[in-house]
Amino acid sequence: MKKLLENDIIGSIGPQLYRCTIQWRNGQLVMDEPESLGGQDLGPDPYTTLLAALAGCTLSTIRMYINRKGWDIPEFSVTLNMEQEQTPELTTHISRTLSFPEGVDAEIQKRLVVIAEKCPVSKILENNIVMHTKTI
Repeated sequence: MKKLLENDIIGSIGPQLYRCTIQWRNGQLVMDEPESLGGQDLGPDPYTTLLAALAGCTLSTIRMYINRKGWDIPEFSVTLNMEQEQTPELTTHISRTLSFPEGVDAEIQKRLVVIAEKCPVSKILENNIVMHTKTI
């Protein structure tokens, strides 16, 4: 198997509840929970970070496709959220809505929905994920 990242992501936490520091190849990110859940809201929570990864991948994948096709779509956005239900397994539903400026043809929009579903993070989330946890 080939790693998808050049460098590992390293997360650490001190005595402060929920405040995590995540180190990535070029810096660090603080993650926290909102005050309503006992955090200090110093950064995005894990759910937000997961959806942010999907948003960034979706937008970049669509932008590459638009540019390759030479279409004049200077700006667009994606809105995401998720819900969970227990029936009897835990099922997570992610909603993703693409917004394009007026005048973008409906057929092009349909094609871009298909492209969004092909972004690498979408593929990861829609397929089998096997977690391997160990101690050192």
